[in-house]
Amino acid sequence: MNRSSARTGSDNQLLIQTLTPSTSAPLLTLAKRIAEAGCNLADARVSSLGADTSLTLLATGAWDAVAKLETALAKVARDEDLRLSFYRTGPREHHSHLLPYLIEVISSDRPGILVKIIDFFDRRDIVIEQLSSLRYQAMQTGADMFQAQITIGIPAATHIAALRDDFLEFCDGLNLDAIMDPVKF
Repeated sequence: MNRSSARTGSDNQLLIQTLTPSTSAPLLTLAKRIAEAGCNLADARVSSLGADTSLTLLATGAWDAVAKLETALAKVARDEDLRLSFYRTGPREHHSHLLPYLIEVISSDRPGILVKIIDFFDRRDIVIEQLSSLRYQAMQTGADMFQAQITIGIPAATHIAALRDDFLEFCDGLNLDAIMDPVKF
């Protein structure tokens, strides 16, 4: 399907991403522009990274409301402290053959841990749906620590126990403390 083709009803979607200094995060401004254009804020992700804030917003609405929003966003993008991009997207495909599982990993921090974890799942054609990782200092000892939470989609035909065993063995080999549980919501 052509992404730029006009859609009917409210299935028109606009993905909006921004990067700004944390002191000037435009969440309220963008939420107001979305509502004023006649669109709905269907999904929002806010993340502070370093001294900056990243926003990822998904607006939905009729094609004319989304067009009005695009015009309003072009005006907002003129702010010097704001890096803003947006484009039309479509509804997410449902993958009913994928089982959602949550992975949590904690270890002492060292370069390349996340790359190795991502590679483990990529080699098995397992989709990473969401990923959040951070580096921090342990309160008790001051040790540099690494933590990741990853939501994956496992193909229904995959033998879960074998995958779990392989993953935990992989983590043991890297001295990572990890769990793999089904998402329960």
